[in-house]
Amino acid sequence: MMTSRRPMPALFLGHGNPMHALSRSVWSDGWQKIGRSLPRPEAILAISAHWYQPECAVTGSLAPPTIHDFSGFPEALYRVEYPAPGKPELARRVQELLDPLPVSIDQERGLDHGSWSVLRHLYAEADIPVVQLSIDQRMESRFHYETGQRLAALRQEGVLILGSGNVVHNLHAYAWGRNEAAPYSWATGFDEEVQRILLAGENERLIDYELLGDEARLSVPTPDHYLPLLYVMGTRTEEDSVTFPVKGIEGGSVSMLAVQLG
Repeated sequence: MMTSRRPMPALFLGHGNPMHALSRSVWSDGWQKIGRSLPRPEAILAISAHWYQPECAVTGSLAPPTIHDFSGFPEALYRVEYPAPGKPELARRVQELLDPLPVSIDQERGLDHGSWSVLRHLYAEADIPVVQLSIDQRMESRFHYETGQRLAALRQEGVLILGSGNVVHNLHAYAWGRNEAAPYSWATGFDEEVQRILLAGENERLIDYELLGDEARLSVPTPDHYLPLLYVMGTRTEEDSVTFPVKGIEGGSVSMLAVQLG
């Protein structure tokens, strides 16, 4: 693969409600601003909370379909298409970097809303190849961080590593229909603690996030939306700056925090 002069930044985005794919908001405005600020990548490797399965796999299609993996939303959302090309060469490169870990290539799987709902704001033309990597739900947190470390070489090859989830994701406490609801103190507390730990470079504390107490337990009741952050953290170099280009809590209990490395 082509090698870039400078490593691509790595990015974690809190994607929140799928309707952000269509609506104008402080979140979507922030994603568009990030897209304008980034160097143009050769390709994108996306790790979404919504491909969470008992297997490690990558998409291999030249034309991955747009997956509408939700229910109960307006019809307009089901008509959204994000026709970005795939890149089998990148899928094989992921296999190479993760060897001897078995990584299957899924020729049928497309891009879920964790990927396309933010990508259509980052890169509206859908002209950058996208490959998506699954999150193996059988594995502990450290595995996901170490997988990110093994994928870090892709940044030198012009690949944008994009994690999409939410640092705080508690839908049981979510104020449905009231996105402007005041955030719970535990949600704000954990969100701010994650930022402090990232700035301090104390990765071990975020890998073992369950040890951070009750705020962590309430903020991360299931690991699927948190784990994409660990992949991005794993790609971090000593030279990387850490910034938070988007911040805030939606619906009281979903963090929209964006974390950029580099």
